[in-house]
Amino acid sequence: MTVAQALGHIRVLDLSRVLAGPWCSQNLADLGADVIKVERPGSGDDTRAWGPPYAKDAEGKDTTEAAYYLAANRGKRSITVDIASAGGQALIRELVRHSDVVLENYKVGQLKRYGLDYESLKAIKPDLVYCSITGFGQNGPYAHRAGYDFLIQGMGGLMSVTGERDDLPGGGPQKAGVALTDLMTGMYATIAILAALTHRDRSGEGQYIDMALLDVQVAMLANMGSNYLNSGKAPKRWGNAHPNIVPYQTFACSDGYIIVASGNDGQYQKFVEVGGRPDLATHERYATNPLRVQHRDELVPLLAGMVAKQTRAFWIEQLEAVGVPCGPINNLDDVYKNPQVLARELVMEVPHPTAGTTKLVRSPMKMSRTPTDVAVAPPLLGQHTDDILREVLGHSDAEIAALRAQGVV
Repeated sequence: MTVAQALGHIRVLDLSRVLAGPWCSQNLADLGADVIKVERPGSGDDTRAWGPPYAKDAEGKDTTEAAYYLAANRGKRSITVDIASAGGQALIRELVRHSDVVLENYKVGQLKRYGLDYESLKAIKPDLVYCSITGFGQNGPYAHRAGYDFLIQGMGGLMSVTGERDDLPGGGPQKAGVALTDLMTGMYATIAILAALTHRDRSGEGQYIDMALLDVQVAMLANMGSNYLNSGKAPKRWGNAHPNIVPYQTFACSDGYIIVASGNDGQYQKFVEVGGRPDLATHERYATNPLRVQHRDELVPLLAGMVAKQTRAFWIEQLEAVGVPCGPINNLDDVYKNPQVLARELVMEVPHPTAGTTKLVRSPMKMSRTPTDVAVAPPLLGQHTDDILREVLGHSDAEIAALRAQGVV
């Protein structure tokens, strides 16, 4: 029995590389789209070389597939095309005629030189959905600058609210541990593409999507941005604490760290009662959250001393029993051994052409009628070039051989 896939009727021509674009197209592949990943002959996506670590083969030796690349390219097909050549440009235009979506992250204006910009391609495919991802968008004084996640985390304000407090040891700006702006841009681009496809299906009209890392970074500051707009005061770094809730932070136990996320006065009361300090619940300076925020510098050391007297296991068991949100700070070894992660089957092992099998993180989108279990490993460079040229474009073996001889593919 064939399982229906939500986007099984959609073909995506993916000219993007590194992370933001590939993260978007991987989401679409997870949802069933036929994603054709267009790569430069000989080298391909930059992240193919971003190792070690690399996937291991059956003998434990490194393959050529970097783990970074594997993280963002499952479920796709790879074709190599030299888009700087006239033959390559013609091939891309031919593929566009058979596609619903084009996704790219070239510098502003670069694809126009090749006749592969939106205006050029919509002339041959009027209902095309075309999504461009850049650092700063298609207009404005920074439009022609290159944009990188690390830079945008700084420019967009994320690092101003991430890191330990400036007045404490280790204080100062800190980037997120993953390329959060790239990933969120990929997510927003996914949403925009799905909305544009829905509009196309109703109206027959395609459209252009202009995604910018800086726009996304500013938008995703959420309550921090709202705090500033409503107060006129720039938020500061709070480390692992919360600017509006106390206690909502990490604490050191006698044998490790926990997170306590006390979201209301009732949870706070239970927290201090478990710790043997019920007096802190009724104290006139700590009884309500606004009071605790006001007096955090005197309260938090008292709570830290209370937590330090017991083990991590004690606190997690006792606080869970009374409904106070809490948890450990796990490394990835802990994460992938966690019983909840195991129960949710977030890791899958799929066949791979050079590694034999490789482990991938499963899509978190769990859908009852159109599941996202794409058990297809990220492709080798150009793995599907001949298949795509035959199946999608109807090229003969002789025509494919001629393209190879010309260096087009």
